[in-house]
Amino acid sequence: MQQVPVSLWTLVAGIVVTAISIWLGHNHSLFPVQASQQAPMVDGFFNVMFTIAIALFLVVEGTIVLFLIQFRHRRGDDGDGVWVEGNVPLEIFWTAIPTVIVLGLGIYSVDVFNRMGGFEPAGHPHSAAHVAHMPGSAIAATLDDTSQTTTAPSIAPTIGIGASPKTLNKPADLVVDVKGMQYAWLFNYPDSGITSGELHIPVGADVQLNLSAQDVIHSFWVPNFRLKQDALPGIPTELRFVATKPGTYPVVCAELCGGYHGSMRTQVIVHTPEEYNSWRTENQIAQQQNLNQVVAVNPADLSTSEFLAPHTHHMGISAATLKSLVKSQE
Repeated sequence: MQQVPVSLWTLVAGIVVTAISIWLGHNHSLFPVQASQQAPMVDGFFNVMFTIAIALFLVVEGTIVLFLIQFRHRRGDDGDGVWVEGNVPLEIFWTAIPTVIVLGLGIYSVDVFNRMGGFEPAGHPHSAAHVAHMPGSAIAATLDDTSQTTTAPSIAPTIGIGASPKTLNKPADLVVDVKGMQYAWLFNYPDSGITSGELHIPVGADVQLNLSAQDVIHSFWVPNFRLKQDALPGIPTELRFVATKPGTYPVVCAELCGGYHGSMRTQVIVHTPEEYNSWRTENQIAQQQNLNQVVAVNPADLSTSEFLAPHTHHMGISAATLKSLVKSQE
């Protein structure tokens, strides 16, 4: 019986490994559903890396298993093994292949990072609300001195994911100032004055988040968008993206920020344009009503129980219990 050449077995094994790697690399369920323009670029890069990793795993582990079977110790064989001094071509081969792979992935990753806007942030005029909360900023200094005139914010250097090459030098459709604090996210909309504990954005809009941190380093991460950006105390960072699918998606802090780090979660709600306009109008009216109520009432004229009454629901106590507590302290 004629023996099958080793080169033919190698060719067949290579075809099988390639087919399995490509299929598994592009048919996995490791990621949540894509919901931004940046997500396909990140997934494409990950799929390439995953395909290469599967191929290397099959080749290395398959070779180990094959050698364990082929060159296992047989009963009665007490002789020495074959003397092998080395194989220079083989050494060059398995050094060159990883080198080519690493260089290729590096070039690919830089291209993805650039298309996502990672090379763009260098200097941006931020909103007044964002700059005012930066320690040491000129606007922050004038907040305590009403006699000084607040000037327009200057261009502040930023890092993060900015405008893509297609939207370079174009202003974002929506700018939101995001502040991270132990242990919550606060979203401020400078154009409407709305402040929210959730991020609301319209689908298809070019959104720019100006990130900052009040205390320690936080990290704003939306898995469905495949985007993550640190929020740093005193250093402005930026995250710019376009949501492509309406829905509600989790926002997670991905940087250990304290004892309750795991509970620092909120959500981003992607609306249709009509739903977003409705949400914006409703919240503007609600916040204006709350402001009017605060201005109309002089806290000095209120008793302790009356002053705290609007907050009893959030405090988790009843009005009757509040009154009894106040009387016991008087």
